[in-house]
Amino acid sequence: MSSGASFIFLFFFLTSFTASVENVFYIKHICPNTTTYSRNSPYLTNLRTLLSSLSAPNASYSTGFQSARAGQAPDRVTGLFLCRGDVSPAVCRNCVAFSINDTLVQCPSERKSVFYYDECMLRYSDQNILSTLAYDGAWIRMNGNISIDQNQMNRFKDFVSSTMNQAAVKAASSPRKFYTVKATWTALQTLYGLVQCTPDLTRQDCFSCLESSIKLMPLYKTGGRTLYSSCNSRYELFAFYNETTVRTQQAPPPLPPSSTPLVTSPSLPGKSWNSNVLVVAIVLTILVAALLLIAGYCFAKRVKNSSDNAPAFDGDDITTESLQLDYRMIRAATNKFSENNKIGQGGFGEVYKGTFSNGTEVAVKRLSKSSGQGDTEFKNEVVVVAKLQHRNLVRLLGFSIGGGERILVYEYMPNKSLDYFLFDPAKQNQLDWTRRYKVIGGIARGILYLHQDSRLTIIHRDLKASNILLDADMNPKLADFGLARIFGMDQTQENTSRIVGTFGYMAPEYAIHGQFSVKSDVYSFGVLVLEIISGKKNNSFYETDGAHDLVTHAWRLWSNGTALDLVDPIIIDNCQKSEVVRCIHICLLCVQEDPAERPILSTIFMMLTSNTVTLPVPLQPGFPVQS
Repeated sequence: MSSGASFIFLFFFLTSFTASVENVFYIKHICPNTTTYSRNSPYLTNLRTLLSSLSAPNASYSTGFQSARAGQAPDRVTGLFLCRGDVSPAVCRNCVAFSINDTLVQCPSERKSVFYYDECMLRYSDQNILSTLAYDGAWIRMNGNISIDQNQMNRFKDFVSSTMNQAAVKAASSPRKFYTVKATWTALQTLYGLVQCTPDLTRQDCFSCLESSIKLMPLYKTGGRTLYSSCNSRYELFAFYNETTVRTQQAPPPLPPSSTPLVTSPSLPGKSWNSNVLVVAIVLTILVAALLLIAGYCFAKRVKNSSDNAPAFDGDDITTESLQLDYRMIRAATNKFSENNKIGQGGFGEVYKGTFSNGTEVAVKRLSKSSGQGDTEFKNEVVVVAKLQHRNLVRLLGFSIGGGERILVYEYMPNKSLDYFLFDPAKQNQLDWTRRYKVIGGIARGILYLHQDSRLTIIHRDLKASNILLDADMNPKLADFGLARIFGMDQTQENTSRIVGTFGYMAPEYAIHGQFSVKSDVYSFGVLVLEIISGKKNNSFYETDGAHDLVTHAWRLWSNGTALDLVDPIIIDNCQKSEVVRCIHICLLCVQEDPAERPILSTIFMMLTSNTVTLPVPLQPGFPVQS
């Protein structure tokens, strides 16, 4: 670039900066140095085209959201901006213009970035980020402590959590995926909350994102904020958003004028009350008739579904009756539990592939008959597991206790389980580092949902490669909740005299003392990720350094400064080495001997997705019990 052109560009940048900065409050930017582009690359050309499109005069500043794509793969770039729902189009335009100038200065060579300002967010990537829920780029901020006693503090936390979650439900159901809330805490203090998603998300993804962001916030402060690249949440004890704007946006639309009056006769003394009674009676009659019609339709549909010999798996109202399937139908779907249909076997039973008469493919788990659990308890547990809905959990579709057997029916996973690829030399090359890293992130999301984001706290207790199933796109889904335990709201640990699970993955305190908690799953996650990185089984491991398990071997390599020697040779030449070393570091934190030293899953997820999170130095791990 010539000196004259450079001067013109600098002048343009500085004047844009001066014009915009008065309305823009910078928060944070993240541009991980994982994938980069060169100065004269097609990616840079596409990026400039994209940024120009997002900042064009006809961009959607009035709606506060716009997305765009530029170029073709592998140099395609996808981007979007999201302005805070209460700011004016002019403020939105200024913020977007400023952030685009800032982008080229702060992230001059990175292929993806996210920029946060108080008024807007700008994001672009070489991956498809549209209509995709992402928890990366997380940022949490808190204000000062609130001056109240412990009892009031607990009430305040519940008050904030309830208020913000109600706002999240409203936002997820609105077209703009934006909502504000104002609630009275005391006579002198009012809580103000704001939640927002990118409008391209589905209702469920938006709510999941907001629910997670609210749980990450410090709810015991005078204010807090969580920023994800897909959503954000904030609460304060002062009005931080434009109440006039949002009052107009969130007000219900006025009712349209009626074309004909309800009462056509003149109002006469004594007649008005009778007319109103007549109108109410007519309305109630219509409502009752409509409800009866709906009930009749639902009953007829249910009878029809039963006669079709295929289960209906949709609907949020999950009950024992809606999940219970006919044993004969399952037996027919698996060709009478034919050996040719058998796709797996574990300590808790055999698994068969089944196909119902409507073409639905399922995985049928035939449980062993040794369980002492009663039918009622079994049904209740099935209903709880069926309500766990997450993209990284295998979905339970139904059950049967007919024919003297207990059977679970799951969605079918065409790519079997992670161990099928990970430990087979002929298939390992199908798992490059990018795919393995995606699997690690998906497993972490699934466990985070069980531990924190679901309605109940679920401890899996048997996390291992064979219990991670892969769908058609190789996305991981946690399976086999036969050992899972449900914790109460305030429960953090439990003891048991019956040690169940898989040795080698068990945390020492569980294998030796029977103590388990969310930190037990964290330990298992650490072992599992070491297997994914190395391509070696923990429970059949032996190395020349005398280590009899993968954790010991990993710790010795880490202590010697040769952590990369752990990496599967198939991926070592085609991986981001800094990313792999960071994952090994996280694994060693997960397998610490003291459960208190192990991070919780929300922290682990932030460690995996943000390079700005500083990792503690690991101590010597608690080595796994092998038998």
